[in-house]
Amino acid sequence: MIREVDVSEITKNIREMCISVNYELSDDMKQVLGEAHEKEESPLGKQILGELQKNLDIAKNDQIPICQDTGMAVIFLEIGQDVHLIGGSLEDAVNEGVRQGYTDGYLRKSVVSDPIIRKNTGDNTPAIIHEKIVPGDKIRIKVAPKGFGSENMSRVFMLKPAQGLDGVKEAILTAVNDAGPNACPPMVIGVGIGGDFEKCAEMAKEALTREVGVHSDVDWAAQLEEEMLAKINDLGIGPAGLGGTVTALAVNVNTYPTHIAGLPVAVNICCHVNRHLVREV
Repeated sequence: MIREVDVSEITKNIREMCISVNYELSDDMKQVLGEAHEKEESPLGKQILGELQKNLDIAKNDQIPICQDTGMAVIFLEIGQDVHLIGGSLEDAVNEGVRQGYTDGYLRKSVVSDPIIRKNTGDNTPAIIHEKIVPGDKIRIKVAPKGFGSENMSRVFMLKPAQGLDGVKEAILTAVNDAGPNACPPMVIGVGIGGDFEKCAEMAKEALTREVGVHSDVDWAAQLEEEMLAKINDLGIGPAGLGGTVTALAVNVNTYPTHIAGLPVAVNICCHVNRHLVREV
């Protein structure tokens, strides 16, 4: 049976989500930050992680942004094939939700209308929108604002198939090591392996929205997540890049089939403010 959904519902939810996700970190991220504070062996690193937790409490209690960089809005939509959208354009509805959220929530507007002329759009639109058609009659919305301190440190590697898993590991460690303190560690590392140039990057970005502690259902990828987390934490970059035993909080790997001649790998790095919120309408 076809279910009608007015796009105004999308606008309403995205408005609320943009504000909420910038004011309060998700439960999985708060938990892993607390665990990192307990595990960190460096006194300075432990102090920094404690300050980050205080910052989260202040943001939640005072209803102000966790970070001054409230990001470029990234929206993932999983649209049930039995949904009939009415009331206007879906893309316009998403951007209207972002506009309202960033305006009403007094969130920093960071988007410029042209990459060279660089005039600010004034409302943080347009968003980056990823759409996927899935079975069912629901719409699943993921809102994941992405700050550019960590985004600028992200990389795509077009490896040769012969480089194999060892090449993948080297690419991940290279990206994180090169990022160093610039990505505001402790980081969450999203990795996309397979597909093509743009598919691996999209997978890496969406991997950041996966709940921390939930591993890939592909056995070798789940093992890679655990191995890379340990190796990244051995780099000694530490909280705020000032040294320590907690450089990353999680490594999430997504995979996809690829061409016989390629092995694309994307590493999308996020700071400790790994904002993500999911709703279903």
